[in-house]
Parts: sequence; structure tokens; C-alpha cells
Amino acid sequence: NIGGPEVDASTDFKGELKSVTYKLGGSQNITVEVNNVLVNKEIHNVFGVVKGFTDPDRYVVLGAQRDAWGRGYTRATVGTSVLIELANAFHEMVKKGEFRPRRSIIFASWTAGEFGSVGATEWLEGYMSSIDRSVFTYINLDGVVMGCESFVASASPLLHSLIESTMKEVSMPRSASSMYEAMGKNKWKTRVLRTMSMEDPAYPFLAFAGIPSISFHFIPENTESYPYYGTSLDNMDHLNYQTNHHTSEVTATAARFAGLMTLRLVHNHLLSLDVSGYKGPITNAVSKIYKQVNQLTRSGQLKDVSPTWLTGARSSYFRAADGISNTIANTDLTDKEACRILNDRIMRVEHSLLSPYVSVIETPFRHLLLGHGSHTLASIAEAKDMEKLRTQLALATWNLKGCANALAGNVWDIDDEI
Repeated sequence: NIGGPEVDASTDFKGELKSVTYKLGGSQNITVEVNNVLVNKEIHNVFGVVKGFTDPDRYVVLGAQRDAWGRGYTRATVGTSVLIELANAFHEMVKKGEFRPRRSIIFASWTAGEFGSVGATEWLEGYMSSIDRSVFTYINLDGVVMGCESFVASASPLLHSLIESTMKEVSMPRSASSMYEAMGKNKWKTRVLRTMSMEDPAYPFLAFAGIPSISFHFIPENTESYPYYGTSLDNMDHLNYQTNHHTSEVTATAARFAGLMTLRLVHNHLLSLDVSGYKGPITNAVSKIYKQVNQLTRSGQLKDVSPTWLTGARSSYFRAADGISNTIANTDLTDKEACRILNDRIMRVEHSLLSPYVSVIETPFRHLLLGHGSHTLASIAEAKDMEKLRTQLALATWNLKGCANALAGNVWDIDDEI
């Protein structure tokens, strides 16, 4: 109704609903009347727990949005169904004595998801001072089925190795090939991994609370989006059309993938979190800053700043990661106390990458690599203000050194110049 020229297909302003003509607006004024009423509402998250037998105070959380504005078939129904069936499956295995998880599993049904993952975020904010010492992984089940031919995931680098090993053991829907084979084998990262966006329900867990997190989706072959997601047209018929009427089979595969990841996370002596997974992202980010600082120094714009500050912190992390790998190789993993000490060190990594130098109110997504704000390594690499660059570079160096020291463990194991 607003008129004006039609949107060019190559721009980001054009949606994917085939029956809609997208326009940029004309010269005519339009009045919009909004009849919303601001009221306070109590919201309710619902939790189910399977308690661990060795470390019940450590838990993996599987979560799904329960409510939606419209039908919410893809957004809420499928994920909630997977959540309930996995809760039932794990409960039955424990009840029959077929499985004794070392750590606990929390099944979380979040409310107010349409307003920006409010239910989940409120829970994180309510336990912000302690939650990172208990929750070691979050698995998001929202939108796990949007198609059937391909697969994408967004996750903390700590989970990349677990994703790969799980893909090797789960077959693609209606196929004899494993997900690993179907997604390019040793080239799977290029085809599967995506950067986690701020709109992702798992993002607050990762960038706000410092909890290793993953979101994954089965998608159509030629597109990564589902045009009806979050609209009133998100119903069973549209999703069935998108999956060639194999929604049930794809959902079962998604449940197997999430279930197997959970099984390994709560059963293995050591947490299935690979601290070496951050070596690549840290190296790439530090290299960009190193190049930028060198260029600014040579041009005379920046003085008394050394690019080796951050490279030294990177080396500290590498030494700590290699050190814990050596310790693991020489540790009796049947020793419960020794495993708990090692797991404590592993659990500190993600949370230690949250910058302690910024306000959680002004900059809630404090993650040094995956957050948003001037404190991130990506922002430092593009900084134009030299004084701010100097300050942020120093703080980022201490942030990364702090993460390395947390991973190293005892103070006598730390090998750093201060």
C-alpha cells in the first residue's frame, strides 16, 4: 500500500514470500495506529532435570522456545517436540538402569521467545554470578528443521570437534550416508559452520553468559532460509512442502544429533570441549590486529604501541592449551577428582573470554571474539581513534592472558611475563 518502486532482487530489502510485491515507498504519507497496551506480565520457564550420578552440579542445557505468535510450527512446535522426546528417552534409560550420566541434563522450555529470547535471557541474568560454574554447554533446538537436504550449524569453537565426531555417527535423513560424508568429509567446516548471529537464541548463552553453545538446522539445498519462519504462515503444510513431506524423518535425525551430543557431554570422563578449537579464531583475529598496528606505526599515526602485546597473549593461550592436553595424556581418567580438576579448567575458557573491562549493562555481549562492542578483537582491528585503540588493545591483551591463565590452572603452571 505504500507504493513506490519495487525492490531490486539483489538487495537485502527483498523478502522471500513469492506472493508479495516488495516496494520501497512513495511520496504519500501513511498513518499507522498502534493499539498495544504496556502491562507487566509474569512469564514461566519450565524445566525438567535428569540428575547426574558423579557431578550433579554440572549440567548441559537443551532448550526450545515453547510459544509463538502464530502457528509457530517450525519455530516452536518441532523444537519443543524434540525436547520432550529427548527428555523422555533419557529418563527411560536412567530409570531402566541402561544409562548413568556423570553430569546432569536440564531440559528447558523457554517462554517469551518471540520478544527476543526473553525467557532464556532472564534466566541467564538471574543466575549471572554463578551459572558459568554449572552450565558447561547449551544446545538450542529452535528451528532445527527448515529443510532436509543440507545442514548448517553455529557454535563455539570449543564444540567443533564434538560436532564433527557426532556428524560421523548420524546419517542424513533418508540416506545411508553419514552427515560427515554428505557435508564434504574433511571440508565439512566450510559447508556447515556459520557465524552465530545476535538473533540466534543461543547467542546470549555464548556471548553474554560465556557458555559454549550450538544452534543447528537442516535446510534446503539451495537456500539457508525458511521464508515463513516467525510469520503467521509458519504451519505444518509449509514445512512439509519444504522437507518434501519428510518432516518426521528430518526431526528424528535432528533429535539423534542433539541426543548423541548430549550423551557424550554428560557421559565421558572429560568434557567433550576442545580447547584447541580456539587456536584458529584467535590466530586469525590477532593477525588482523598485528597487521593494522604495524601499518599505523609505520605511518606515524600510532606510537608506543607494540603488536607483540597481543601475540604474546596468543602464545600464552597456545601454551596453556598444549599444557592441558599433555596433562590429560598423563592422567588416570578413572580418577574422579583428577577429572573434575581438569574439567574445571576446561569450563573456565569460554567465560574467561568475556571482557571484565566493560559494563554488562552497556555492553552485554562481552565476548572477546564473538561479542559486539569496541572491546572485541574485530573492532580493534578496524579502530580509527588511536587513543581508544591503545586502550582497547591493552585490555584485550589482559583479557586473553587471563583466559590463558585460567586454562593453565595453578599459579605455578603459568609461564608469562607481566
